Order: sequence, then structure tokens, then C-alpha cells
Amino acid sequence: MDQFQPALPHGAIEQVFPDVYLVSGAMQAVIQGVDWEFSRNMTLVRDDNRLIIVNSVRLTEQGLAQLDELGTVTDVVRLGALHGRDDPFYVDRYSAEYWAMPGMEHETGLEATHSLSSDAGLPISDASVFEFNTTQIPEGILRLDRAGGILIACDALQNWLAPDEFFSDSSRELMQEMGFFTPANLGPVWLQAAAPAADDFVRLKRLQFKHALCGHGEPLRDTAHEDYCATFKRLFDV
Repeated sequence: MDQFQPALPHGAIEQVFPDVYLVSGAMQAVIQGVDWEFSRNMTLVRDDNRLIIVNSVRLTEQGLAQLDELGTVTDVVRLGALHGRDDPFYVDRYSAEYWAMPGMEHETGLEATHSLSSDAGLPISDASVFEFNTTQIPEGILRLDRAGGILIACDALQNWLAPDEFFSDSSRELMQEMGFFTPANLGPVWLQAAAPAADDFVRLKRLQFKHALCGHGEPLRDTAHEDYCATFKRLFDV
């Protein structure tokens, strides 16, 4: 039997920038004793013929066939402590190198082969990493030096505009009440779990970027820097 978490419903892999792809799928979890069902995103970055998976979402056999047409998966990147469910599947299937933020606790039987650090090499040639320093759980953001700067985030940055087909009715209602469906948002559950301080966002706003691809929500194109800076001002007065 397959020892990994099963594939859940998902959409097609779509190119959002040259050699950068996004696919949205379902997530099911029990959080604080409540059943949740909502959407999440996986980002794929092609570097020559190599494919790097960020924020993994297990795909069906049809989805994997589409993935394999794009290139060879060589690396899996975990940016957020609250994600990682499907990392073991991809690491095993492709014998991939596994990159994670320092201090991350991993799925059973999985260990990081590389630490994501600004002082070390990264699996993407034109990428740099931003590390949250004040949070209670590890979290990072990748910046690609493409198209004026593309951020790849996990839970810290979100851009859910409205619930989609991967939401249950109960999660849709609950997350509406909790303020999840806010453009250029910070993840409400992540804020509770991570408890970040303003200093991290002072550093983050110094980065040059125009676009953001988050673990949840729609791609935010062209205005990401000003939109998120407005959010940092609203939530942290920075």
C-alpha cells in the first residue's frame, strides 16, 4: 500500500510566469479540534531542465504526468512549519533533495538534506531566502530575481480573494468570519501560531518585488509590494 498521504482533488498546472507554475488543490485537516477543508497552492520553478517544488501538493497520476512533462523534479522546498504533508511523497518518488528552514520539524521518517539559509547555496540559481526571525515557528519566503521580483510564500503571505471549489461549507463560513478572504493578507492562523513581531515586516518591506505567489490564494501580480506594505502598516504600524 502507498504509505503516503493520498492525493486530494486539484486543478491543472498553470504557468504564471516564464518557467514558474502554480497548481491549486484541496487540503483536509483537523485544527484545534475543528475539521477544515480549503485550498492550497504548490509552486513549481524550472531552472534549466530541473524542477523545484515549493509548498508541495500531491497530484493525481494525471497531474503527475503533466508535472513530468515540464522537467525533472530534483528538489523539494519547505518554507512553512504548517505545511509539509506531501513532502515525503515527492522526496521518495523523485529521490529529491529536501530543503527546509532551520528548526523545522518534519513528517515522520523525513529529514532535510539542506537548510534554507541566506549564507548557503539554494536550489534555484536566481533565488534568495528571507527568514522570519521573531516567530515561534519557522517560516521563510523565497525571492526570485525575475519579472521585477517574485516572492514565493507559504502561510505568512496570503491572497485569498474568495472561497473556491476546494472549500467545504463549514470552512467557508468559518474562514469568512476569521477574515481569511482579504487581499494581500497575512495568514490569520499563522499569525496566531507564529506570533511575529513588527521587526520582521520592517525587513520584508525592504525587499524589491512586484509579484507574490502564496501557499493560499490567487497570484498577486504587479502591485504586491505596495499592497503588502499597506497590510504591514495596518497590522503592525510599520
